[in-house]
Amino acid sequence: MTETKANIPEGKQTVLGLYVTAKEAYEKWKAAPDNVKIIDVRTPEEYLFVGHPTMAWKIPVAVQIYEWDAEKKQYPMKPLLDFAARVSEVAKPDETLMVMCRSGGRSAIAANFLAKAGFKNVYNIIDGMEGDANADSDSAAQAQPLKDGWKNSGCPWTKKLTPDRMVLPKVQ
Repeated sequence: MTETKANIPEGKQTVLGLYVTAKEAYEKWKAAPDNVKIIDVRTPEEYLFVGHPTMAWKIPVAVQIYEWDAEKKQYPMKPLLDFAARVSEVAKPDETLMVMCRSGGRSAIAANFLAKAGFKNVYNIIDGMEGDANADSDSAAQAQPLKDGWKNSGCPWTKKLTPDRMVLPKVQ
């Protein structure tokens, strides 16, 4: 775990201060698959259209709200208040959890929710599934998340849904 808080952008920092890259998370999981869990906190739509780590538990931390926020110029995400309870269905507070989203922001929020719920070993996968935006202004893929991340690090992933590893919120 080479990353330190000083190297982590503020939006990816967590109260526990535990950080890994996608590659490091995968290596940690490979070394102890019974003791390390990968938790993907993105939405089901992201799992379906972008893909997900083959061994990950898919437990969304937030849902997309379809009410336009004119000030932020986006459709915002709404945190799911039962997130930590759903994680508790598959993990104990003393287990090692590697939490990921698209690029490390939502997973930081998720790690903080879990820390507040008593989980002690929650690492933020700071480059997430797709990585950070490519800042190369000469690239045809400018602003596309093409550097680092789970998919770009050679870690195993699939677009095939695995309902047995999805812990979704209850339908209201």
